[in-house]
Amino acid sequence: MTNGEESGQKRRPWLRALLAAIAVLLLALFGPPLISINRYKGQITNLVSRSLGRPVHLSSVEARLLPWPGFVLYDLSVAEDPAYGAEPVLHANQVTASLRILPLLVGRPEIATISVDEASLNVVRAGPGRWNLDTLFRTAAAQAGGRAGADSGAPVRLPTFEATDSRVDFKNGVEKLPFSLVDADMTVWQENPGEWRIRLRGQPARTDVSMYLEDTGVVRMEASVRRAPALREMPVHLDLDWRQAQLGQLARLVTGSDSGWRGDLTGELHLDGTADAAHVTTRLRASGVHREEFVPVSPLDFDANCSLLFHYTERSVENVLCDSPIGDGRVRLTGDKPGNDAPPTFTVELNRVPVEAGLDVLRTLRSGLQPDLAAAGTVSGKLEYAERNTAGARPATREKPTGPHRARAAEEEAGPLTGGLTVENLVLTGGGLKRPIQTARIGLAPATWAATRVQAGQGEAAVAGPADDIAGTVAIPAGGATPLVLSLRFSLAGYQIGAHGQASIVRAREIAQAAGIPATAALASLAGDPIAVDLVAQGPWLPAEVIAMGEAAPPETAAASQADKSPAAGTPVSLTTDTLTGTVSVHNANWRADYLANHLQISEATLHLEEGSLRWDPMEFSYGPVKGTATLTLAEGCGQQEGPLCVAELEPSFHVAFGDLDAASVETALLGARERGTLLSTLIERLHPSTAPPWPKMQGTVTASSLALGPVKLEKIKAELEILPDGAEVMGLNAGLLGGSVSLTGTLLKPATDQDKPAYSLTADFENVDAKALGQLLGLRWTGSSVSGNGKVDLAGYTDAELAESAKGRLHIETRIGAIGWPAKAQTEGEPGADEVPGALARFERLTADAVIANGVVTLGQNQIVLAGRKRSVAATVTITDPPEVSFEATKPSVAKR
Repeated sequence: MTNGEESGQKRRPWLRALLAAIAVLLLALFGPPLISINRYKGQITNLVSRSLGRPVHLSSVEARLLPWPGFVLYDLSVAEDPAYGAEPVLHANQVTASLRILPLLVGRPEIATISVDEASLNVVRAGPGRWNLDTLFRTAAAQAGGRAGADSGAPVRLPTFEATDSRVDFKNGVEKLPFSLVDADMTVWQENPGEWRIRLRGQPARTDVSMYLEDTGVVRMEASVRRAPALREMPVHLDLDWRQAQLGQLARLVTGSDSGWRGDLTGELHLDGTADAAHVTTRLRASGVHREEFVPVSPLDFDANCSLLFHYTERSVENVLCDSPIGDGRVRLTGDKPGNDAPPTFTVELNRVPVEAGLDVLRTLRSGLQPDLAAAGTVSGKLEYAERNTAGARPATREKPTGPHRARAAEEEAGPLTGGLTVENLVLTGGGLKRPIQTARIGLAPATWAATRVQAGQGEAAVAGPADDIAGTVAIPAGGATPLVLSLRFSLAGYQIGAHGQASIVRAREIAQAAGIPATAALASLAGDPIAVDLVAQGPWLPAEVIAMGEAAPPETAAASQADKSPAAGTPVSLTTDTLTGTVSVHNANWRADYLANHLQISEATLHLEEGSLRWDPMEFSYGPVKGTATLTLAEGCGQQEGPLCVAELEPSFHVAFGDLDAASVETALLGARERGTLLSTLIERLHPSTAPPWPKMQGTVTASSLALGPVKLEKIKAELEILPDGAEVMGLNAGLLGGSVSLTGTLLKPATDQDKPAYSLTADFENVDAKALGQLLGLRWTGSSVSGNGKVDLAGYTDAELAESAKGRLHIETRIGAIGWPAKAQTEGEPGADEVPGALARFERLTADAVIANGVVTLGQNQIVLAGRKRSVAATVTITDPPEVSFEATKPSVAKR
């Protein structure tokens, strides 16, 4: 054999191997599409089902050889345990199941990896300690252990589960919660027999509100779980962190609404042990925390570290230790929460914590505080919570002990909270305060039964048993004869502050503005003697979530809201909204508005704040020579309106009572010194939006003993009015007129532009008007029975001449037996027209007449004058002047038909 033949034979095995590899490659590339394995779908479904320990459903399957042998499953659904619901625990449109090579070569196929993309996973909690993933892991592990024992004894590894770009939803029983993880990547694999490893990354989301997912942060978890008979017995090691979370979106994620917080939050949690004995450490860091509406010079930052030992079976927590530096001070929390519903015990220590930090926390939780309000001072002390006696309930009410038994009763009724806090060198500046508020020391101590009986304006109020609050008092000078005493009361739920004493109006406005009380601008135009306040403000630290239109609050929430409206000071703070109750008394004050010419003098007024409303009752005032009393009821809040009486978004109601009024005095009061123009022209000009703020919308009643309108006097006036932004409406006016009565309705429309004129529309009914008095008004001698009628008139203008010229309308009058003529004095003096009164008016049995009002003249139209069955009519006109001018024309008699 030659050397060439030997070398050719050596190359043939390599050639055969190359050809075989090419054949296998071609088979891998072109074989699977040509091989239909749908007939093996049942076996593959059974294989996946055995691997997961749950029933599996799929629509179709394809074989795949590269890059690894396996199957591609379409429309895969893994059934849920019926104890946790009917919805599949896992659903994916496409799943790749890779096989292990060695078991496949010996004819025992095993799934190595299950990879899903854009899948949906349901995590269900059916009760305490009952999770659907617990049974899934334990069932799968049991299936693997059973197969291992049935064969050669070699351990069977469970498949690795991989999910990318998927979604994890959470359910509480059959109810799907709005919380989920989106864009989630998850890997679950078996590190060793009986040991599982879990890796998870995703973005928290909420399905019932719109959110910016990029601001909810990223959650990462690394965990290992070892096999055990029950979930609570599994050894667990867990590392969890939540980064890049923005506080506004985080609050929206947790509560469903953005509370206006801004800042970055990072949280870490580490857990080692089992559910029955888990050692937990946490770290929570926040930076740049502030309210949305402003950025403080020093934003609220903190770095809190906590550790505890948690026992799931006993529902207990031991060895709680939290420590965090705050400014130059420190806060430390220690405690325990025993199981079996035993009361907790904890201790809070504050060491020179800056008051500014507390102000930052309050400003972060609540809006309304002035952004430039600053605080100096420190808080130190120690509070311990431990319930002393839980046997038997304390009585709801009891008499206050007196004498030597008082100290012993206070000791017996001491609450679970002991210790105290001290605020030193407190100084509040900014926020509109021209002079700082400062005090050297404020002591805060737990509030007991004996210490919670305080004066609440309407009497003494008491707490039913000890409360878990701390309370204290501080007196600050506020410009009054006596200092303003503040009664402070704080709990974990909220606050309660009582203010009692005197304060100057200017100082009261500054303090209210700094505290964020609305409508403080109302006091800007008020001046006078110091006011006396007896107020209680209380509410939660976190405001209640606003329910959108169309959504109803749960019955228990509505009931709690009504039950929480308690105006008494010293009661436990459990409100869901802020309330301000009590009284404010004003003496010898004056108020000036842009739309009035003079000051409104308030000799005495009392403001009652109750049940979400503000009520001035009574208010004694004078406006120039006009004096009266008023009652005004408003709802809290005022929108954009300004003024001491305008603090309402809802329409206010009022009642104003006057004595005897004179139109000239009213005009002098509204206009000041007499000027050219009229009462209406000047007043409407002042009320015009281009020159002064409009009146707030309100409605109510006005009464007066009398109102003199030149020769006419209205008596016992009662009117129902509604003041509107574009005018006013007289819904009903009743008064005495010329011995009879008149009822009137009407409207006033303000001019829309400077070229327009105010327009009026009046409708009146009058009855039983004295004929003699009506005749005197018209310059006639009229005797007989009373006169009744009705009329309507529309007119516009400012001056008397404009009103008379523009008047258009109708008038109807009726009377029975009577006579009309010129006065005797007019006849003797021989005035012109004294002998022109028609004879038909000399004596009549019935008179009915309809008149037309136009061009400053009242023209008598259709009329009937009946005497002894004979009907006559007269023609007459009344020129609208002061006094009116009456003229008659002769008429022909007419015979009445039988």
